[in-house]
Amino acid sequence: MVPSLPTLTVYEAFYAWRSDPAQWLSIARDIARGHGLACTAPHVFSTGTNLVIALDEELILKIFPPFLRGQFVSERSALAQLHGRLRVAIPEIVVEGERDGWPYLVITRLPGILGVQAWPSLPEAEKERVLAQIGETIAEVQRAPIGALARIEPDWRTFMRGQIAGCRARHERLGLPQKFLDGLDELLRDAAALIPLDRPPVILTGEYIPENFLLSGDGDGWHLAGLIDFGDVMTGWGEYDLLGPSAFMTAGMPRRVRSLFEGYGYSSADINPDLKRRLMALMLLHRVSDPLRHICIEGWQEQARDLFELQDLLWPV
Repeated sequence: MVPSLPTLTVYEAFYAWRSDPAQWLSIARDIARGHGLACTAPHVFSTGTNLVIALDEELILKIFPPFLRGQFVSERSALAQLHGRLRVAIPEIVVEGERDGWPYLVITRLPGILGVQAWPSLPEAEKERVLAQIGETIAEVQRAPIGALARIEPDWRTFMRGQIAGCRARHERLGLPQKFLDGLDELLRDAAALIPLDRPPVILTGEYIPENFLLSGDGDGWHLAGLIDFGDVMTGWGEYDLLGPSAFMTAGMPRRVRSLFEGYGYSSADINPDLKRRLMALMLLHRVSDPLRHICIEGWQEQARDLFELQDLLWPV
């Protein structure tokens, strides 16, 4: 007899239960079987937020715990809204359903190598090319109409106000050095004026990072091949999506920064003090902001004396 999915309401209990696939893999197989899908050699992905299983070489099953239903709604809505609108590949929805109150999606599996595996070994010129393609893709996503994603909550204004209210406590808890905390109150006072709250919103994934894209290499070098994981999609001000690549990939290197921004549609002249200040505010207000663990510049804490020097380090002209 196939067991039922449990009632879990907090991350800790869910992650402890998820860590033992023997508790739930038979349920994944049963879901696949119920839809007539092959699942002869499933592969469990241990990273990520939800239960993610490759049923075979062509299909992925994602099962969302009830307390993360919002991620299911975001992923389903984003994949439907962006279908056929991008040059880069994204998964297609094959099946959706619910089991014991846990929603799930079966989506197509994209070819390519996960960015987190390929990125470190890419030659520098290839990294610049991929960053330009990421910038282009961000802009392309943001040109798509938002459609049903307009109903995703919270809206941008509410989200930003909540992030501003909790920002200092978050970064104190995460251990941001005092010299950066000293400038935080001033930055937060300016944030509402720095960050547009009433402009027409665009689609944001919040996570253009190596874990969430696929690369492929051919005779012309490495290219961005696909985007995955749309569970954190929301809508808001477009520059928010420049933060993932800025923290995890550009490493404060001028040519990389320029490649990303030019791909997005910004010139070097656009990387001015106002933009840097706005990006610095957005980085500290990001949903998963954690500079100590995310900024990929060696020794950045010693190189910058305050938030102004940090923004110049992150986004050099």
